[in-house]
Amino acid sequence: MTVAVSVEQTVQEWGNGLAVRITAPVAKAARFTRGLPIKVEVVEGGVFLRTVGKPKLTLAQKLKAFDPVIHGGEVMATGRVGAEVF
Repeated sequence: MTVAVSVEQTVQEWGNGLAVRITAPVAKAARFTRGLPIKVEVVEGGVFLRTVGKPKLTLAQKLKAFDPVIHGGEVMATGRVGAEVF
């Protein structure tokens, strides 16, 4: 199901370029998140934004997703082993 969200905004200066802020309701309806790669295309009548992959995760997000059961568990030995034994 597609959610219709429409807003009118103004193109603003941003550094040496131009920008339009994607508001929270539009981002939510488009399923845009921080770090999501997109492709910007100029089409007849306007500009088209399309997602082109999965968002890049932050370290905190990667650590939150880490599950020792799935990812092999603890790799640190509890004591000296092999050539480490003196």
